[in-house]
Amino acid sequence: MAGYLIGYIISFILAGREHYYLSGTVLILTAIWQYIRDYSNTKNLIHLRGLFSLFWIGGQGLSCLKLSWLQREWAWMTWLCFVLAYVGFWIVFETLCRMYGAGYDNYSRWRKFTGNPKPVFHMMAMLTVVSVGAFCLEATVLGYIPLFVRGVPHAYSEFHLTGIHYLTISCVLIPSLSVLYFHMERGRGSEQREVAAVFMTLIALAIPILCVSRFQFLFAVLLAALVFISLQRQFNPLLLLGLLLFIIPVYLILSVARSHDVEYLNGIFEMKYAKMPIFITQPYMYIANNYDNFNCLVEVLPEHSMGLRGMFPLWALTGLKFLFPQLINFPIYVDKEELTTLTLFYDAYYDFGWAGVLIFSCIIGLAAYVLSVKLREMRNPLGYLLYAQMAAYFMLSFFTTWFSNATTWFYLILTGLMAAYYHTNEHRR
Repeated sequence: MAGYLIGYIISFILAGREHYYLSGTVLILTAIWQYIRDYSNTKNLIHLRGLFSLFWIGGQGLSCLKLSWLQREWAWMTWLCFVLAYVGFWIVFETLCRMYGAGYDNYSRWRKFTGNPKPVFHMMAMLTVVSVGAFCLEATVLGYIPLFVRGVPHAYSEFHLTGIHYLTISCVLIPSLSVLYFHMERGRGSEQREVAAVFMTLIALAIPILCVSRFQFLFAVLLAALVFISLQRQFNPLLLLGLLLFIIPVYLILSVARSHDVEYLNGIFEMKYAKMPIFITQPYMYIANNYDNFNCLVEVLPEHSMGLRGMFPLWALTGLKFLFPQLINFPIYVDKEELTTLTLFYDAYYDFGWAGVLIFSCIIGLAAYVLSVKLREMRNPLGYLLYAQMAAYFMLSFFTTWFSNATTWFYLILTGLMAAYYHTNEHRR
């Protein structure tokens, strides 16, 4: 923690003197150092505190580089909130480690996870049927499939039927279930089920492509990769290279299908160096601008919502938002209309200011500790899917307000229901 605070103070001073490249570089190096410390202690490539350190601090470092004309100097309150977001998380995690143990020995004494693969196969089949059925219903009612619409950049944004779309995008969990199934089955099951599992996985990946949803496709692949890594005694980093070689072409194809050409994107991003390649510009802005959107919120928010905005999943999943529209009638404050992605702590500040950011960071620090310690003790395979989801949310902490997003809670509830289904099947045996 001392190293982080020193790096943060240096970055803050350098940014105040407009040495943006140095300011960003210091934070990026600090993020890498914090991750290495957690990895060296746990030997867990996807340790939750390590991931949060790397991506939250590293994302802030990228934003501090100020490579776009859209970015400007942050308010002091923004700097305070960003440091509280990490300090609260770290202190709670570290305090619990010292009080109850870090669980590091669980990683060195890795035990092979086994179980009954049939319930997992049943879950895959049920989710595939539900997701395909919901997608067909949306396509029929709305009268189009986004992949085949040309010249409409936001075709996917309008491809929603209230309530039904949650079922359509449940397909993102299927590749992860497939990883669990093959890990548990290990050649002991029928070839027919193996072929069916592969076929269902391909269908699950095809639905986001048909919806032209780059995020849902990437999220499905990321979850599956995280589940795979969490099940390994040792992981070969070269597999990540193969994963990237698979993801990048699909991502580019979906960008073209969404009518997001280079000219369109460059016009939005307003990079200082106009000739910067789009494959650098796009991921940079999808990370960096979110911190600037948080700063925009800090500077212009007229009053706090006192918890109402953060409770959006409750209003959405219960349907209360239709009965009482005022529950969700809170504007979003961003630097540019087209760039609406946010950070994990955007709604926490929207609700209660810096205190909300600190409290929320402490809560997720507690959740991260419990999952990190219990990972190798899990007997229910759906626990690995839960861990993978949390890891993904921490890796994408720069991207959006995950825990005040109704879709996130839909996935968590669905994971819980599948865990209960597996437990019930095992109990009957």
